[in-house]
Amino acid sequence: MRLDQGALARQIDLVFRKLKEELSHTSSGTVFVHIRNDEIGKFGVKHLPFEGKDGVLPAWSNKGLTEQQYRSFRQMAIDSLARKKGWTHGEIMFDYTVRHDMLSASISFESNYNMASLAQTM
Repeated sequence: MRLDQGALARQIDLVFRKLKEELSHTSSGTVFVHIRNDEIGKFGVKHLPFEGKDGVLPAWSNKGLTEQQYRSFRQMAIDSLARKKGWTHGEIMFDYTVRHDMLSASISFESNYNMASLAQTM
């Protein structure tokens, strides 16, 4: 892991610690982090929609990630940084869902570049 990825790994760890309570109450969604200059700015959770019928939402459920699922998800997010190559601006999305008490997760990277900054280096 590169030095700058070490700092980013600590930030990802902090993000997951901040979101731990929210993740313990949701069984699916996307944790997102916006990165600028290899630092996390904005982050949060996008929950999958709640579906209602006849104008009524389903009963509230406190069922979300267990402690073990949370730890596995957080470690997977940190480990995924080894696949981030050559970009400093963008977004990482960690999709997750719990089905039949099993955590399933996937990771998407989005790199962003700015033509104005490229013109300065040419």
